[in-house]
Formats: sequence, C-alpha cells, structure tokens
Amino acid sequence: MERVPILKIGDILLVSIQLDMSDQTAVALQEDLAERIVATGCHGVIIDITALDIVDSFVGRMLSTIASISKVLDAETVVVGMRPAVAITLVELGLSLNGIRTALNVERGMELIAAAHADELDYQLDDDPDAETATP
Repeated sequence: MERVPILKIGDILLVSIQLDMSDQTAVALQEDLAERIVATGCHGVIIDITALDIVDSFVGRMLSTIASISKVLDAETVVVGMRPAVAITLVELGLSLNGIRTALNVERGMELIAAAHADELDYQLDDDPDAETATP
C-alpha cells in the first residue's frame, strides 16, 4: 500500500497528494495525519491537491473527514492547489467541502492558518482573567 508523505514546515503539516486515493490509502492518511498532529502539536494542516485531475465524492468525503479529525485535534485544515476544472466539477455535481477552507496555493494556505492561529490566541487572551492588559 502506498502512503502519502507528510512534511512538517514550522507549525504546519504539509500533505501533497500525488497519487490516486484508494480507500486503504485514505484511511492510512487519516491515521498517519492524526498521529503526526498529536506528535508535533502543530496547529495547521495544508493538503495540496495540485496533482489531482479529479476530485470525486470519495475524495471530497476524505478531505472533509481529515479536516474534522484535524479540528478535533486543534489543527486548522486548508486545501490548496485546486484546479479550475476540479472546482467547476465540484460545483456542477453539488459536492461541497463542508468545514474545509481553501486557498489557491501553499503560501496563501499558510497565511490563512497563521491568521486563524493568531485569532485563536487573541480569543484565549481575551478570556484569560490573569492576562495582563496594556494601559495607555
């Protein structure tokens, strides 16, 4: 069985899908990614689908499941590299990628994750009664 490599870049895990996803490969990716999120404590996952010519309902469900698992483990997921034909097909088929943020490329995906993490940190500081507040 082929495995999808998972690369760590700072606090982000990068998954570049370069092969046709079988059921076994998808399940292995979900398990491998969940383990890497916990092991690294990363706060973001980028899934690059640039190499995919087709995103069918199976791949759509797989991406949605991975995003849900990542969210439970406190990591934001962004899918990048979607080709125009793939986007058109998804819309025409009525397939939605619920809970998944998308970006045109890896750089924009990293920016989205950084912004989401910054917002989360601001929210946590606002709720912390012991946090110091700046006085003018």
